[in-house]
Amino acid sequence: MPKKPKKESVTGTGPTNLVYQMKITLQEVKPPIWRRIQVKGDITLKVLHNIIQRVMGWEDGHLHKFDIRATSSEPKVRLNQLNLQEKQKFLYVYDFGDNWEHVILVEKILPMDEKTRYPICLAGKRSCPPEDCGGPWGYMELLDVLNDPNDPEYDERTEWIGKDFDSELFDNEETNIRLRAIRK
Repeated sequence: MPKKPKKESVTGTGPTNLVYQMKITLQEVKPPIWRRIQVKGDITLKVLHNIIQRVMGWEDGHLHKFDIRATSSEPKVRLNQLNLQEKQKFLYVYDFGDNWEHVILVEKILPMDEKTRYPICLAGKRSCPPEDCGGPWGYMELLDVLNDPNDPEYDERTEWIGKDFDSELFDNEETNIRLRAIRK
């Protein structure tokens, strides 16, 4: 007689048919820069890193780390192996020099919607800071300079960052286009 299939649960290695809805918020920057995403539970932390890079707008030119339970092998550890719960937070740090800290909140753990292509960005606010601008404090200083055409550094900073930079801009459609390369 064949064995009954085991009932899947959210704990342990977890089912592969769950989706994690997470809000990623960049710390120490005001007004807040954030993204809301949904990802499959069976992705590795390495894939989650790639998703974060794309949704935030980073260029993936620096080291990173996750601060989440005991993660010894990022390429192999999957979200559904971490026993994550709704309302749980963990940390993602990008660029150890500039030290961009992102708090990731697990908002919901949902059943997979067969009509949705994952990963997907649902919403967000504001542009990602430019790479190598000096971390949160350097970015806040950069915004002050860009908002004051009389500042002695205005021309130099505008030339570096480009005249088209808009700190308030977030394009969800463009973000989801960048995610297409990750979708299976």
